[in-house]
Amino acid sequence: MANSYYPPVGFHFKVEFLFSKTGTQQQTDNDILFQSVSGLNYQMQTDTLKEGGENRFEHVIPVRSKCTDLVLKRGIFRPADSAISGWCLEAFREFTFSPVDLIVNLLNETHQPLMTWKVHRAWPKNWKIADFNADKGEVVIETFELNYNYFTLE
Repeated sequence: MANSYYPPVGFHFKVEFLFSKTGTQQQTDNDILFQSVSGLNYQMQTDTLKEGGENRFEHVIPVRSKCTDLVLKRGIFRPADSAISGWCLEAFREFTFSPVDLIVNLLNETHQPLMTWKVHRAWPKNWKIADFNADKGEVVIETFELNYNYFTLE
């Protein structure tokens, strides 16, 4: 018989940034609140090899795996109210930052982790603020695009 949590829902999750204890950033309660997380992807990079005398096809061989950017979206917070926003602001203004690890937890109905991904050595690549539009009554969304080395399933 299947477990009661299968299939899991994708709307109940938590993101934790593991800022170093000696750094200036300390994660706040605001920093686990995200609307969406995407980019937990591996891609296989390939190369093609043409065989002499065989013109009907090319051999495609795997070269290395690569991770896509991690994209986090949430309602906007002032940098003073969010360690993540402050971390990005420091990175883009002063070009000084330390890569951080982060944890993405998929949670069950009792808020316990069903699955956990650890993202290693993330750093801010892009920080976007959604458009302001007087015709729409939407929440202002900030988007963090983070480059990272790899992720592991814990």
